[in-house]
Amino acid sequence: MTADTPPLGAPFARLWTAAAFSNLADGIGRLAVPLIATTLSRDPLVIAVIGALAFVPWLLFGLPAGMIVDRVDRRWVMAIANTLRGAVALVLAVMTVTGSLSIWALFVATLVFGIGETLFDNATNAIVPSIVPRRSLDRANGFMQAAQVTIDSFVATPVGGILFGVSLALPLWVGSAGYVIPIVLAVLLPVVAARPLRDPADPAVGRARLAPAGEALAYLWRHTYLRSMVVFTSILGCAFAFAQAPTILYFIDELGVVPAAVGVVTAGVGIGALLGSLIAPRLVGRFGRGAVMFVANLVAATGLLCVWMAPEIVTGILAYALMACAVSVWNVPWGALRQAIVPQRLFGRVLGIIRTVTWGLFPFATLAGGFVARADLRLPYLIAGVVTAVAALACTKLLLQATRAADPEDRAAQVAPVS
Repeated sequence: MTADTPPLGAPFARLWTAAAFSNLADGIGRLAVPLIATTLSRDPLVIAVIGALAFVPWLLFGLPAGMIVDRVDRRWVMAIANTLRGAVALVLAVMTVTGSLSIWALFVATLVFGIGETLFDNATNAIVPSIVPRRSLDRANGFMQAAQVTIDSFVATPVGGILFGVSLALPLWVGSAGYVIPIVLAVLLPVVAARPLRDPADPAVGRARLAPAGEALAYLWRHTYLRSMVVFTSILGCAFAFAQAPTILYFIDELGVVPAAVGVVTAGVGIGALLGSLIAPRLVGRFGRGAVMFVANLVAATGLLCVWMAPEIVTGILAYALMACAVSVWNVPWGALRQAIVPQRLFGRVLGIIRTVTWGLFPFATLAGGFVARADLRLPYLIAGVVTAVAALACTKLLLQATRAADPEDRAAQVAPVS
């Protein structure tokens, strides 16, 4: 560790560990629920509904979740969110064992899981800039995403697939128990993680902490660069949601993977995602955020097109891994950019608005992908690949500006005055 790379500190290590265990529980559930759904229906649209419902809470609850994160002790927000998700997994396990599980129960549970995710994810993102130095944000986000990818792809989904092969309810039992440790770690975070930091240079620093959501909305609207990026990421995210709607059935019915081995297949895909998370901070340090974000989109588009063309399982995994690597590379600087630009006192609400606008559109894109997949399980990947490439090329200048967008001078210039 050199002077240029200061340690991230014990509070970050605690947050990282809490997120890692939460990702373990999430990953097991994320694989188990659609796999269980395939035992109740083989309709691609029904499976797509599961994926769509996971994002509905971001449309309906994203902003309220952000307001809660800005107003309530963020440590307790994390703890309560995981308590909610653990309880739902427990109920599903009991219903599975008793034979009372239905597709509608899975739909409702997916919604509740999503509500918990909006709270936990918003709180975790908001805490990071409170406990690590500003210049370490890309590295901290890289570690957070690497933990998510590693646990999700190499531990949770393979284990979840094996558990599913043993018993339908077993992954739900294990997933429910997995939420306990992050609950404990969340409440043990330092006081500085509990609430937004005050920036002395912020002219609104003296305002009441319980500022309305309208202030965050006005800030985002006046910030021309951030607003433009939200529009771009909405298009990009919808393309990926559209493409991934038939993922489970793509592996099972198109590439011939047995259901219990889907987790092992996604572990191969996860190698690409993990690689992207690890190399992203170094790429940003060498080439700048803008260039990295632009190229990542072109590579992601290439990966989507390769998934569409993949003739068998090995090339399918490699193509998916390429796409996952590019998405991970994109996520790291995009997350750090938001944390560097948005004032801490507004971060929860601004992130909630961003997620509401972007992720709130994903259910509709996922359902559309499910409809298209009814005709051809590969076609959504072709359409998404073309949309991603066209969007990236059309927004080249916008993406390249990300290198300087977080500089204090540029931040001031990007915010339009209040009329």
